[in-house]
Amino acid sequence: PAMAHGHGPGRCRCCGEEAAERGAAWGLYLRIDRQRLQCLNERREGSGASVFRPWEERGDRSKFVESDDDEELLFNIPFTGSVKLKGVIVMGEDDETHPAEMRLFRNIPHMSFDDTAKEPEQSFSLSRDPLGQLEYPTKIARFSNVHHLSMHFPRNFGAETTKIFYIGLKGEWTEAHRHEVTICNYEASANPADHKLEQITPQTHFIS
Repeated sequence: PAMAHGHGPGRCRCCGEEAAERGAAWGLYLRIDRQRLQCLNERREGSGASVFRPWEERGDRSKFVESDDDEELLFNIPFTGSVKLKGVIVMGEDDETHPAEMRLFRNIPHMSFDDTAKEPEQSFSLSRDPLGQLEYPTKIARFSNVHHLSMHFPRNFGAETTKIFYIGLKGEWTEAHRHEVTICNYEASANPADHKLEQITPQTHFIS
């Protein structure tokens, strides 16, 4: 019917804006120090870095990381400043290669698989999410001053290797002040879109 609210060329502005806002909220991948980003046990060197990309490009199935020797993957993610991490999306295949658990560690640079015996700041049981629709909210009090994030995926749903297509990181970034001369205290990511978004999305509040 002609009256139907379609998303054709004359697509309504509201939805386009909402999508742009949602994309902006997942912009922390821009704040990763890619020169120092590591993914341990990746089958193809450098493939781990490809899963950190714009939210709008999460559906690009040509970019993914697959584990090598077993199902474990470990990402060491240094940021270019201080991050307050609010949420994570993990997108995989709708099969047994999808990671089943995620453990987050903060500010432990160069973590190895031996280090993952430590207690994580937070761990999550993951559901299969082939479309990148599930957001896992972090306990923000524990992730409010993150310079380095490690993400450990210890197991999947039963396959020999684990595949991840996209990891989304949501939060706020503040510039690292390297010398004390800088007195100005501004948020480098003061983005009005972030604030509007919180009114649209129901927030889950954790008391930690």
